[in-house]
Amino acid sequence: MFGSVPARASGSFWRKLVAFLGPGYLVAVGYMDPGNWATSLAGGSKFGYTLLSIALISNIMAIVLQSLCTRLGVGAGRDLAQACRDAYPRWVSWPLWLSAEIAITATDLAEVIGTAIGLNLLFGIPLELGVLITAADVFLVLALQAFGFRWIEAFVVALLGVIAACFAIQIAMADPEWGAVIRGFAPTTEIFKNSEMLYLALGILGATVMPHNLYLHSGLVQTRGYADDVASKREAIKLATVDSTLALCLALTINASILILAAATFHHAGKTDVAELDQAHAFLAPLLGSTLAPTLFGIALLCCGLNSTITATLAGQIVMEGFIQFKMKPWLRRMITRMIAIVPAVGVTMWAGEKATGQLLILSQVVLSLQLPFAVVPLVMFTASRAKMGVFVAPRWLTAAAAVIAVIIIALNMKLVFDFATG
Repeated sequence: MFGSVPARASGSFWRKLVAFLGPGYLVAVGYMDPGNWATSLAGGSKFGYTLLSIALISNIMAIVLQSLCTRLGVGAGRDLAQACRDAYPRWVSWPLWLSAEIAITATDLAEVIGTAIGLNLLFGIPLELGVLITAADVFLVLALQAFGFRWIEAFVVALLGVIAACFAIQIAMADPEWGAVIRGFAPTTEIFKNSEMLYLALGILGATVMPHNLYLHSGLVQTRGYADDVASKREAIKLATVDSTLALCLALTINASILILAAATFHHAGKTDVAELDQAHAFLAPLLGSTLAPTLFGIALLCCGLNSTITATLAGQIVMEGFIQFKMKPWLRRMITRMIAIVPAVGVTMWAGEKATGQLLILSQVVLSLQLPFAVVPLVMFTASRAKMGVFVAPRWLTAAAAVIAVIIIALNMKLVFDFATG
């Protein structure tokens, strides 16, 4: 995978950028998981367009942290897992590896549930059976890897295009009040005055950064075949950062679309308590007067689940090889993590029914919250270290901004864990 995609040494900026487009879009998938869908649906149905400003702020935070990943991957030539192994003794690095593996399993659990709900909404497949069907996605990943890394990127971008198109059509049907949409992107003190609104805002911010994305991105940027001199690496960092920024802007567009759709349909009709994915699907047809809208919603959810499957597999490979230098066949690695996620999903669904899948989805987000500090803190520390980064050390203003963002996101995630523990 390392250096497998050739980069242009000459030509215009745009021609060079084309070679670097791809890794950012694989990372952007993590910002559109079912947990994000749930918070955006709840925010839009409850408070209309007001929380669009929070979606924008959280996306800016993500752009800053992912830019550090490109700097670490290209500048130091190490992904975050390798950097942790280099810097820490085994008694520290091995627990960090286990933490990363738990985060990937929790991510996989959310994907299993999201994909199963998508299959249920589109084809009426029972959730228990849908969860089992998700095990077959290992063959999809294997087939794409056989063709080369560019094919994986193309498949992910194509599915992102389908998701964006689905929401574009639904929003056109909903015909939102565009003046209110634009005003929604401006922060307001109302968010802090209303405790319910603040709680949902914290949920949107807290669900922003996923631990596995930091490992994934710092590894994926190294798939480009750039030269080893300082000038080439500086240019590679710049191009990779543009790639991730553009991709995260697409993620913002899709997340904002979910919130706008919820505001224009559910909030407008007085349905202010829609938070479950199946609830949203059921209400769309009567509110928009078309059976096409819920179908598009289900297609987008299914595409989101398939996309996340690929990125979780790649993140798993990077984490395992980086931390403990252990290589496992991709199909075996994928099957193990998917089985770990499937067992609780099937058990809970059969025991407690469909409603419990929503609770399991929340639990997966709480598990991710617990793992987040173990990825974010080393990333900020490594990229601020001249000893590790040399001339590619992050500027002080960037380190300061990233540190503040990390503290905010970790604090919000800890609040999520506290709220979950206290009911």
